[in-house]
Amino acid sequence: MTVHAPETPHYIAAPETTAQLDYADLAVIDLAQAQTTEGRSQLAGRVREAMAQQGFFYIVNHGLTPAQTQRMFDVADIPFAQVQEEEKKVYEGRMKQTGSYQGYKLRQYWHIDGGVRDQLEHYNINRDINKRGHPEPLRPFLPEIESFGRYNHFNILHPILRLMALGLELPEETFVNIHGYDAVGETYGIYPRSAEEEEKTKNVWLKGHTDFGTITILYSQPVAALQILTPDGKWKWVRHIDNALVINAGDAMEFLTGGYYRATIHRVIQPPPDQQSYARLGVFYFGLCDDDVALSPALCAGSTVLKRAGVDMTNAKSPAPTMEEWRKARTSAYGQTELKKVGVVEEEVIQGVVVKHYS
Repeated sequence: MTVHAPETPHYIAAPETTAQLDYADLAVIDLAQAQTTEGRSQLAGRVREAMAQQGFFYIVNHGLTPAQTQRMFDVADIPFAQVQEEEKKVYEGRMKQTGSYQGYKLRQYWHIDGGVRDQLEHYNINRDINKRGHPEPLRPFLPEIESFGRYNHFNILHPILRLMALGLELPEETFVNIHGYDAVGETYGIYPRSAEEEEKTKNVWLKGHTDFGTITILYSQPVAALQILTPDGKWKWVRHIDNALVINAGDAMEFLTGGYYRATIHRVIQPPPDQQSYARLGVFYFGLCDDDVALSPALCAGSTVLKRAGVDMTNAKSPAPTMEEWRKARTSAYGQTELKKVGVVEEEVIQGVVVKHYS
């Protein structure tokens, strides 16, 4: 990942919280061990267990130094700190119309709860950085962003997918073969809200949801706000680990494995009091399989692990949605549709699949 690096102000992250939080106990996977056949074999079982039980785990020793990771946070801050509101509107995405997050998702686009709209800003960049235009302050950094995306795809996403395939006793390229270099990577920023709005939404910034792709890669950052819903129905915080990655499976991976690899519900809530004056800047890389892939467990029909687990390899919904259909439907609907209240959960039906949201 060696490209010319223009200067930009250094992004200063928040100090870690001193609050005593109930953290999730997540597996830590050392990706350096995946460089050998023996190492991949040993890691595959741990990844399988993490994905089947919690749907989240950490990656360490992914090949980027702390300085390289910090540099990408510096770059990630540019679309928010250095672009004026009027220019942001020029590059605003048309999510509802196109089913794509490319460009800005500006604040107050999503309805959260109690009449309160969100305070989250995204700037989303396809790995083909020439697919659309970008704000002027970001343009000198596009080669660096493209290099970062390529590294994530081939040096992080693909090794994880190999471990997940081996964990199912499938050929290790099974998932890699359906992840061409043509999906979306994002930078992501979250901003504080007023106390009145926090009360209306019960301090929830982003409702409990699943991601719609296969694998999400989140670069760990110190503002405590991310929580996962554990199998026993409890919300637990995700702890920050310096220069680690937080990995979770999405809907597409759950569909492809007949529900064995879980798309875990997660949400973003108000940080502890000692971090509430800080913005939460995130760097994400979203893995999606190729648009024409049918999200059916037929791909994994040869898995002896799934057979032993009694997974139903027939597809309940026929025909299965493709990745493109599911991606566009989820993107268009999120935060824009009326949700049906069912007990403590709110539901909507997308492509014949019930999608649940949790407060």
